[in-house]
Amino acid sequence: MPVPKAPPPDAPQTHAPQTHAPQTHAPQTHTPLTGLPLLDRRGLLARGGLGLGTLGLGTLGLGTLGLGTLGMGEARAAAPPIPPATAANTPPNPTQANPTKANPAPPARALAFVMNSGSASVAIIDMATHKVLANAPTLREPSHWALTPDHAELLICDASGNALFSFDPRTGKPLGHRVLADPYQISFSPDGKLFVVNALRLNFVDIYDARELRLARRLRVGAMPSHVTFSPDSRWSFNSMQQSGTVVAIDLASQAPRWTTAVGPTAAGVLWLDGKVLCCVMGSHDVVVLDPANGKIVRRVATGVGPHNLFLAPDRTTLYVTNRAGGTIAALDAASLRIKRVYNMGFSGPDDMGIAPDGKLWVALRFREQVAVLDPASGHYETIDVGRSPHGIFLNTALSQPGFVTAEIL
Repeated sequence: MPVPKAPPPDAPQTHAPQTHAPQTHAPQTHTPLTGLPLLDRRGLLARGGLGLGTLGLGTLGLGTLGLGTLGMGEARAAAPPIPPATAANTPPNPTQANPTKANPAPPARALAFVMNSGSASVAIIDMATHKVLANAPTLREPSHWALTPDHAELLICDASGNALFSFDPRTGKPLGHRVLADPYQISFSPDGKLFVVNALRLNFVDIYDARELRLARRLRVGAMPSHVTFSPDSRWSFNSMQQSGTVVAIDLASQAPRWTTAVGPTAAGVLWLDGKVLCCVMGSHDVVVLDPANGKIVRRVATGVGPHNLFLAPDRTTLYVTNRAGGTIAALDAASLRIKRVYNMGFSGPDDMGIAPDGKLWVALRFREQVAVLDPASGHYETIDVGRSPHGIFLNTALSQPGFVTAEIL
C-alpha cells in the first residue's frame, strides 16, 4: 500500500536577516550506519513495558505495510481507568510531574539524537567532540521523540512513514521500528499508563494503552493535532491543533474532550507549568496562558515573532521559547514569565532543543541544516552540520535525571 505524502506541518516565513553572535564550526566525520536490523519479533519495546506483539514486518525496506492492524482501525477497547483528579474535573496544581522509575547512572557516552525531517535520518552526535558518528535511516520524515517510562528506549516518530522507530538511548543502536498511524507528536502520560499520539496529517488524536500499545480511543477534535502536554496526575492531556488554532483539553479518564479554546493562528508547543497551560501561537508574537480547569485565557506573553515551542530548564527557573519565524530564543523567568534575555540566532529557524548538564542549549536550526550549541551566559554558539530540516533533538544526558522527561520538560 503506498503511503501518502504528508504536507509540510508549517511553512517558513520570510523576514529580514538578523545579526548573531560569532560562531565556530567544528569539523565532522560522518560514518553512515549499515542499516536497521530486523524488527524485534519479541516486541520492540518489551524492556520499556511496551510489548507490541509479533508483527514480523521484516527489514527496513517494507513493501506493503498492512496499516489495518495497528493504529488505522477504530477504537476497539477501553483504556484502564485513571485515578480521579484531586478536585472534580479540575487538574491539580503541583509544580512538577510525578516521578517515574529511571536508571540514575549517566550514559557512558554523551550523545545527541537529531531528527532530520527533510533527510529521513537521525543524526547521532558525540556531545564531547561535536562529531556526527552516524546517520540512522528512517522511512520518510522523523520529527519528535518520547522516552519510555523506564528510560530504556528512545522512540522517534516518522509520521509520513507511518512508523515508530526505537533506539537504545545509551548507545545510539537502532532497535527497529513498528507500524503506527501518522505519529507526528507522541508522549507518555506521567504515570506511564497511556501513550498519546497526535496525527497531524490524518487529523486525529490516538490514545493507547501504553503497556500493550493497544488503541483504546481515537478522537477527532481539530485540524492538524500538533503538540501535547499533561497534567501531572495524568488525568488530562492538552493538545494543540495547528490548523484550527485551538487547544483541546481531553479527560483521560473518560477519554473525551472537555473544552476547546481558540488561541490564535497556528497553535504549536504546549506545556503544563505551575498549574497553568502554556501554548505557543506561531502566527503571532505570543505565548498564551490558559486556566486548565475551563480553558479561559488568563494572559498573553509576547516573546518574539512566531513562537514555536517552549522548554523548561532542569532547575525550573528558566523557560526558553524558540521563536522560529523571528530567529530568536527568549529566556523567561519561569515564575513571572518576564523576559530575561533574548538570543539572536539569525535566519535559522530555532525549533526544538535539549539542555546539557553544563547548561548549554542544543538547538535544532530548522532552516540551516545545523544544530547550534549555545552558551546562555555569553550568548555565543557553535554549529554542527546535520541533515535537512532538523526538527526534534534528544540528549541522552537526560537519562541520569530522575522523574518524567519529555521534549519540553528537560
